[in-house]
Amino acid sequence: MTDTVILVTRDGMGQADPGLSRKLVTSYLDLLDLDDRVPAAICFYAEGARLACEGSPVLESLADLAGRGTRLLVCGTCLAFLELEDRLVVGEVSNMREIQTTQWEAGKVITI
Repeated sequence: MTDTVILVTRDGMGQADPGLSRKLVTSYLDLLDLDDRVPAAICFYAEGARLACEGSPVLESLADLAGRGTRLLVCGTCLAFLELEDRLVVGEVSNMREIQTTQWEAGKVITI
């Protein structure tokens, strides 16, 4: 496990067509799951919270990463705003204080 934290702020990756954006984030997280290194945490907020909920194409990879020790922190305010509180599948409901603290304590922060 590394001391790296990954921030997921979008329901995909990059500024692209939604289909391509979803394909890219799926590839990124699938490859991360296959790597020997895993991040200490992945923080999901804004539209990124959707990726931890029902219907997300990355649920299996996220569950595997969690099983390997990666904390999956999902913004509760974001879930409420997006009306997804009852659709969370992986991760733990968190808040901005915990997400911020996790970032401060990280050796490296990567935003995708």
